Amino acid sequence: MLAFVNFYLIPGVIVGSIYALGAVGVSLIFAILRFAHFAHGDLMTLGAYLALSLVAAAGLAPFLALPFAMAGAIVVALVVHRLFYAPLANRPTIVLLIASFGVALMLRSAIQLLWGVQVETYVQGIQRPLVFFDDLRIAERHIYIVLATVVAIVALHVFLTATRAGKAMRAVADQPELAELSGIDRKAVVRQVWVIGGGLAAMAGVFLGIDGELDPNMGWDLLLPVFAAALLGGIGRPYGAIAGGYVIGLAQELATYPWIGAEPLLSPGYKSAVAFALMVGLLLWRPQGLLRGREGT
Repeated sequence: MLAFVNFYLIPGVIVGSIYALGAVGVSLIFAILRFAHFAHGDLMTLGAYLALSLVAAAGLAPFLALPFAMAGAIVVALVVHRLFYAPLANRPTIVLLIASFGVALMLRSAIQLLWGVQVETYVQGIQRPLVFFDDLRIAERHIYIVLATVVAIVALHVFLTATRAGKAMRAVADQPELAELSGIDRKAVVRQVWVIGGGLAAMAGVFLGIDGELDPNMGWDLLLPVFAAALLGGIGRPYGAIAGGYVIGLAQELATYPWIGAEPLLSPGYKSAVAFALMVGLLLWRPQGLLRGREGT
């Protein structure tokens, strides 16, 4: 039983936390700007590499470098919006979607140019896990990842439900025309969305690097399960995206458990296929998602 917890359940929660953080940004951007942001994965990668620079230059622990990485990713997200997305705001959605592909390529190329194409790590060597009850093993970094994710989710909930800016964001997401007629500054709301989306994307990227390795394609490779999580929870619904992230993460890990016999039910190499299968199945069965998100623009 403890082997199941150590090697399948805990990794599923960690992966789900990373997916949830990325999916919230995707969901919020879709809710306010009405387009799928395909550069979001590379924004995660950028956050991870910004933290790497601080770890290498200043000797900071990755978790201490996280706020600076988030700040850098937020600045880049705001600049990208101002230069590439804002001028296309009145164009068809497909134009913004294609523009986001271009932004993704630019961000990835910039990362490769600045940091190289080799695989990097935050910490060298083997990190021994903490041992509880003789057999329960939990890596210290996993505890921090889960705690930080919980803090981020609680902070987002407080922002959306208890602040004027958060209520304005929800109003724009639900009824954009009515929100503008009531005096809400939509441009300010858009900026706040990029602040939240960029910050959470950087957090997801740093956590992905802490839990494994860094390479310039790491965020792009994460894009499918992140979008699957957003769709599963209901696109445009941040709370649904959080739930969807954990469902996808746990499903990917638990699918490799030997439920029948001694062999894994699914080869670990096919984990991404689980996210894809869940996404396609949901689109066929319930296109609006579990929490009834938006079906289209």
